[in-house]
Amino acid sequence: MKIAVLQFPGSNCDLDAFHLFATGLGLPTRFVWHKETRLGEADLVVVPGGFSYGDYLRCGAIARFSPVMGAVRDHAEKGGVILGICNGFQILCEAGLLPGALIRNSSLEFRCVTCDLAVEDAGPAFNTRSLGRRIRLPIAHGEGNYRIDAAGRESLETNHQVLLRYVDNPNGSQGSIAGVRNEEGNVFGMMPHPDRAFERFHPSRDGIAVARAVLSLRFPEILKMSA
Repeated sequence: MKIAVLQFPGSNCDLDAFHLFATGLGLPTRFVWHKETRLGEADLVVVPGGFSYGDYLRCGAIARFSPVMGAVRDHAEKGGVILGICNGFQILCEAGLLPGALIRNSSLEFRCVTCDLAVEDAGPAFNTRSLGRRIRLPIAHGEGNYRIDAAGRESLETNHQVLLRYVDNPNGSQGSIAGVRNEEGNVFGMMPHPDRAFERFHPSRDGIAVARAVLSLRFPEILKMSA
């Protein structure tokens, strides 16, 4: 299992994501700079959080045009697994790899709290069997208010594409949606940070279970690994 963590100008959670997979799971993990046009060998591509390019226009709107995103699209089209966290989720939505969009929080405030999340049964890789019905992960964002049109929302619900829902909606997201997957089931995006919930001093260690659930799409045996 080989992990590639993308780096954009302004990324500030790339080290967190690297640490989750390299230290938390002990997997071969490396960084890929945004100007690269190839990913190299990668079973999972992680698009981390952290204000790519400063997000002066709109979160993820500039990063979607980085050269590496062409390789990310190819990876997705070939069935490769992708996980976008926070700003990474925003980038994947802007790039059209995930449905919907993220706008300013309904409070118009930056929210930095640990959230209780309800786990949805979103296919063989991400479900209540692998994660349990509730997990706790932190959020840290100003634009995490998930929006989608009526037809898109119906498709998400019908196809079981919702990954997580906020128990106490902190940002006004439609349907309390905290994360979604694509229809094919190999691209995942979420606003909460599993990369900030796996050390003993973190608010929870549920991030390890989330990382395993995503990887289990290609490597089911990872669910049996000890913490």
